[in-house]
Parts: sequence; C-alpha cells; structure tokens
Amino acid sequence: MTHLIPYEVYMSEPPKSSEDGTTTYNWALKQRRGHSALYAGIHSLDKDWDSYYVGFVGQISDAEDKPIEYSSYTEELKKSVECFLLKKKVVPVFLEDELHHGHYEGFCKTVLWPLFHYILWDTATDGRQENHNWLQYCAVNQAFADKIKEIYSPDSLVWIHDYHLLMIPRMLRNALPDAAIGLFIHAPFPSSEIFRCLPQRKEVLDGMLGANQIGFQTYSYARHFISNCTRILGYESTPSGVDAKGSLVSVGPFPIGIDAERVEEQRKSPDVATKMAALKEMHAGKRIIVGRDKLDLVKGVIQKLHAFEKFLSEYPEWQNKVVLIQVTSPSFTESPKLERRVAELIAQINGTYGSLEYTPVHHLHSLIEQDEYFALLSIADIGLITSVRDGMNTTSLEYIMCQQENYGPLILSEFTGMAGSLGAAIMVNPWDYSGVAKAINDALTMSNEEKQNKHLQLYRHVTIHTAQFWAKSFIKELVQCLTSSNQTNTTPSLDVQSLLTKYKQSKNRLLLFDYDGTLTPIVKTPSQAVPPPEMLEALQKLTEDPKNTVWIVSGRGQNVLEEWLGSIKKLGFSAEHGCFLKYPESDKWSNLTEDIDMSWYTDVEEIFTYFTERTQGSSIERKRSSITWHYRQADPEYGAFQAKECQNHLEGAILPKLPVEILLGKKNLEVRPTLINKGEIVKRLLTGMQEVDFVFCAGDDRTDEDMFRVLKRTPDFNDLECFTVTIGPPTKKTLASWHVSSPEEVIQTMKTLANS
Repeated sequence: MTHLIPYEVYMSEPPKSSEDGTTTYNWALKQRRGHSALYAGIHSLDKDWDSYYVGFVGQISDAEDKPIEYSSYTEELKKSVECFLLKKKVVPVFLEDELHHGHYEGFCKTVLWPLFHYILWDTATDGRQENHNWLQYCAVNQAFADKIKEIYSPDSLVWIHDYHLLMIPRMLRNALPDAAIGLFIHAPFPSSEIFRCLPQRKEVLDGMLGANQIGFQTYSYARHFISNCTRILGYESTPSGVDAKGSLVSVGPFPIGIDAERVEEQRKSPDVATKMAALKEMHAGKRIIVGRDKLDLVKGVIQKLHAFEKFLSEYPEWQNKVVLIQVTSPSFTESPKLERRVAELIAQINGTYGSLEYTPVHHLHSLIEQDEYFALLSIADIGLITSVRDGMNTTSLEYIMCQQENYGPLILSEFTGMAGSLGAAIMVNPWDYSGVAKAINDALTMSNEEKQNKHLQLYRHVTIHTAQFWAKSFIKELVQCLTSSNQTNTTPSLDVQSLLTKYKQSKNRLLLFDYDGTLTPIVKTPSQAVPPPEMLEALQKLTEDPKNTVWIVSGRGQNVLEEWLGSIKKLGFSAEHGCFLKYPESDKWSNLTEDIDMSWYTDVEEIFTYFTERTQGSSIERKRSSITWHYRQADPEYGAFQAKECQNHLEGAILPKLPVEILLGKKNLEVRPTLINKGEIVKRLLTGMQEVDFVFCAGDDRTDEDMFRVLKRTPDFNDLECFTVTIGPPTKKTLASWHVSSPEEVIQTMKTLANS
C-alpha cells in the first residue's frame, strides 16, 4: 500500500549514547486524526496479504516534542527510525522539507486539489514556480517508486492511493513491466473540459495509465477519467476501461465505506452518552440540524447557511423551534475571506431571527473530540450536507450509524461522492436554496414510519459496504483483472539475441516493415509522419547487404512512399495495402487492381463525404485503389460514434453488392478491394524468392495481421526462420510471435541487424 499520509514519529525518551559511540533511540508514533476509513480498509487485508505500507515520514520530534530539522537527520537516526517503522510493516520515505513543500503545498494543494474540485486557479500565478513544483511532484513520486522497487517481489500487488502519487504507476511499469498495480483516487475526478486546463494533463494521465486497474468513488468520476483519456490522449475506450496503446487498463467505481464496527463501538461509549445528555439539555425543546465540514469552498458551508436562512424565512412556523449546529474544522487552504463571510452570514441570521432566548445558528470553528462528534450526530434530528463538490464524505455514513435510535433523515448534496450510493437520503442541489429549505421542512414533518424505512435502507448499505468491503472488492477485482489477462496468450518481448543469431546464420533474407506505427509513431496529422534520420540510415544499411531483400508494406500511397523513402534505391515498396508494387531497383509501379471492378469507388466517396460534412475534424484520403475516412482530429467520442454509423451504412449499402471490404484502422475507415491485402503480397514475394530462409516482419495494426497470418499458417513456409513482430504491449491480441513496445525499439533492432 502506498500513500502520502505522514507517519509522525517522536522520541519516547531522550537518546542514549553507549561507550562504543553508537546512539540508542526509542521511538513512538503520534496518534493521527482522520483517514480512518482508509486505514480500516487496508488493515483488513492483513489477514490475507503480507502487507507493507510505504509512507512519508513527516515530523520527527525529540523527547521534548520539538521538531527535528531535516538537516539534522543523521544516517544513524534515519536507520533507527526505519528499523522502528519496519517492525510495524511501514517502509518510510524521507523527504527534504523543500521537496515535500513543493510537492504537497505547491503542486498537490494549489494545482491538483482545486482542479479536481472544479476550481480554476488565479490567473496571476508564477509560471516558473509552478514548473518547479511540478518537477518536485515528479521527484517525490520517483522517491516513492524507488522505495517500492526495493521491497517489490514478483508475487506482490502494489496499491497506490490518491492524487498525490499519480505518476508512480507509469514509473513502476517502466521499471517492472509485469508488476500488478492498482490505483484508487479518493478525490473527485473532473470532466475533460476542466482537466484539459492542466498544463501537465498528458503526463498525469499517462502516469495513471501505468496501473492495471484504476478505481474511483463514483461511476461519473470513472466516466470522466475515460473521457479524458479519449479526448486528450486519443485512446480508444471500452466498456471496462481504456485501451492504452493496446494495454487494457480496467477503470471502475469502488465506493468507499467506513469501519462500521469501530463507529458502533465508539458511539456507545459512556463519554458519548454524557455529552448527549448535555447537548439535549442545552437545546431542550428544539429540533436540531447538524452539519460538520471542513471550511473549504467546496464543502458548501456558505450555501448551507443561505439555505437555512431561506428555510426560516419561507417556513416561519419553525422559527424558535429549530437550531443549526455547524462545526467547521480548519482546512489546509484556509481562507480568511471565507471565514469572515461565514461569520457575517451567521451574525445576519442570528440577528434577524434570533432573540435573547433563541440562537438559530451555533457555530464552532475548531476540531472537536471524538466523543463530542458522535454525541452531536446522535442527538441530531437532521443531518445536512451541502457540499458543492466532494470525493467521499464519510460524515454522512457516520451520521447514519449514529441514528439507529432517532432515525433522523439525511439531507445530502447530489454533488457528493456518496450521493450515488445513498438513494434513501433526501437529495438536494446546494445552489437551490429554496429546494434545500423545502427538504429541511419535509424532513422535519416526515412521519416516523417513513423516517424508519429510509433509515433502515441507509443503515443496510452502510453496514454492508464498509471500508473493509471496499478494500477487498478492489483487490479482488484487481486479481481477477490480472488473471483474465494472464489467460490470454501474452506475446513475449522480442529476443534480440536469438534474432541476431538466426540473422547471421541465414543466407537469403526477406525483411518486411509496415510504415505508420511501426517505423514512425502514429501522429494526428498523417503528413507529419516523416521518417527520422536514424531510421533512414538503418534502412540504407540493411538494403546494402546483398543477402537482404527489404520491403516497405504500407497503406500509404505511392507518391508519399517515394517522396520519403525513394532515395533508398534497393528498397521495395507495396503501397495501398498491396494494390501497387515497386520492386527494388525498379522505376516502375505494378498495378494489381487493373482487372478489378472499381465502380464502387464513387458510391463510397459519396458516403464518406456525407459523414465528413457532419463530423468536424474528419477528412477523406483518396488513393487510386482505396479510399479512407479519417477522424483522428474529430471529437473522440463523436468521431467514434460517426465511424460506427458510417460503417453500418457501408455494410448495408455497399458490401453486399460489391467485392470490397472495410478495414477498421486507428481512427479511420478504409474501403479496398477484397482480393488485395498485405497477406497476399507476402505470398507473392515468398513465391518469387524460392531460396529465402529468413523472414523478419514487423507491423502494428489489423492490416498487418494479414502478413502474420500468412507467415504463421501457410504450410509451405514452415521451414523458414520467421520473426513476426507486433508493436504494442504483451497483452495485445495478435498473430505475431514477438512484440516490441514502440517504433523506437523497431529502429534500434534494425540498427542492431545492420551493424552485425
């Protein structure tokens, strides 16, 4: 388990020095407030897993409870703290104060936290400082990743928590390709219209997609994440997640709960009963509405006060009969302006509707003890939560647990993370003050039978979907996700040493390369996929070897291939998926479609034109023997929808009548003659090269599978030394025997062969 929650360590007694010069330390952990749901969940896994917790070592204090400066941390002190924490199965990460400040206060709290809660930043920001904080954010994530690698074993599961550590999954994936990695986000996740404002949006999404499974509090947050991946990164999505370059990352909702047994035990404490009696006496004859929130903009305290004022105005019969007890705890992003506004509103309400005997709003701005908190929840007649954006809000769940005798209704903002789980609560829009006022009146006038029925539904959910249930559900899904992916045939990484050995032993070689996605990365604008110099150099060297016959087998047109690669005279070309051939050292192109009926072309062009006019960002690429509709620059979701509609139209109007087929490419649809494909070209080349004893074939998409199929299934070619290589992750469905992860690896392999 990996999270940023600090482990605060202090000396239980002064250090003792021995005669040999060593120092003995005695350490203890400070009691931490909050995060009880997270702790309960992850600790419940200890029975089934040998769990270790990688966490930041926060404040270290001496025996007088004075903080020890990081500059005073000796290696001996660090080692002592590490040994102490390891006994508690905590693996510590030590961070310099400046680095931690830039990561946490700098990037997490001033950039990510506001953004995730739909708050855009002040325009008057220091760009250099923001970039510095981003680098510190990455450095802290790298420190955590390095610590995880130290204790990682092949049978480990790594579970990373929250937005403070979003880069770790990719860092671990690059270092440990087969690692099992889960990521859970406890905060909301914004829509693409908000998230795209983040300058580092691509890096953050890519960092998250290093995980096997990503969990969110609600379905809407999971949907927002998937939408961000399609709109910002251009990845395809599936019902179960995101296809990140062929690797399926599972994405789904996992609503967190609370430790129901712990709350049940604590609410029955004698101290709680004493405080309950005192509160009841203090507010005798009054109906009590309770709110407990951090004093953040997103917690909706201002909206709650406005709604309560509206309630007293529109339902005057409740004046002098209802009080709002609002507890606000200090927030990290404390705002004097917000605190002042809250105080002004409370003074306004109490001044308008209060008297010497009646104070409508009681406000306490401080942390309260646990027994006071549970006493307050237990004596309430209504729980009122009006967050304008919230990740989870466990107060609502604790309120339900404390209302087993009173059955007080819960009024819950529809913008909280718990809204989707607590259907029996009274849902409100916190911006609709009249609506919230009506909900308060409805809750106060609700019959005992209805209150009891609603409470039982809520109680049943809270006691079933606990923090322990959440943790076990997430890990169970992660294991199933890994198991299902392991049941498919994973493609091994290319064995370059074996390839090199067979290459050297062979005498007559055929080397086949796709172009886009194989020799160059996929780009949004096809005309920008120009060949890099090192690829041209490697191709030139390979063609100069008399034992090699090298072909580019591409969907590109003749003119583009000649413009980019025509300078390499001994290179063979297959254009438009095999419709046109140009043999090495020849100046003539052969048209394999001369005898094929092309009357379908105009009909398909009309259909593509129709969809192009209605899909902004789409375009048509016209070739001599095929025609392609591209939608890479269109809105990802709308483009995919239009592509499906276009495909259905083609299949209904064109395919039944004419000898053509539809190729579903990467953000494109291509229509071509049925009898021409890359596999047929491979057959033709092999037939013309009777003495060939070695084939290397590399490609990345579905059209290249035709080549792999021929080389794998045709009995006549079984005596060949064949290396079929796909570009993508090992879990990609393919007929190829090997895989590499990127075009850069293909070029590196070409250079290795050329230099041999």
